[in-house]
Amino acid sequence: MALLVASAALARADRPQEPVGRWLTQDREGVIDIEPCGKGLCGRVVGMDVLTGPDGRPATDPRGRPQCGLHILAESRELQSGLWQGIITNPNDGSDWRCEFWMVGETLHMRGYVLVPLLGQTQIWQHYLGEVGPDCRMG
Repeated sequence: MALLVASAALARADRPQEPVGRWLTQDREGVIDIEPCGKGLCGRVVGMDVLTGPDGRPATDPRGRPQCGLHILAESRELQSGLWQGIITNPNDGSDWRCEFWMVGETLHMRGYVLVPLLGQTQIWQHYLGEVGPDCRMG
């Protein structure tokens, strides 16, 4: 029995960490919560640096939906061990991008692209350890 438990622990140690949790975007303007959904992962905005738009009203996407709570990562699936692929939405302009993301140590590398990953840009997100209020205010 001890051998079975030890081999299960080793198998988990060899497997790359899933990018589940809260992530501070590279520009430090947002916190994205990535969590399991269906057979993949989904992500939504849970923290924002600027809570209002230029008109002083709560920040919204181009469709008028509040950015706080907006789902921006969808249709993700694991392509191979530790490499995920999905669709990410820019909450400011509503554009959708294909994306690949993976962990490197304690950072999340998020690569948005058009057509193929070679035609893209990678951002590095950090684990967010701060507080987030119910109104998305980053603490």
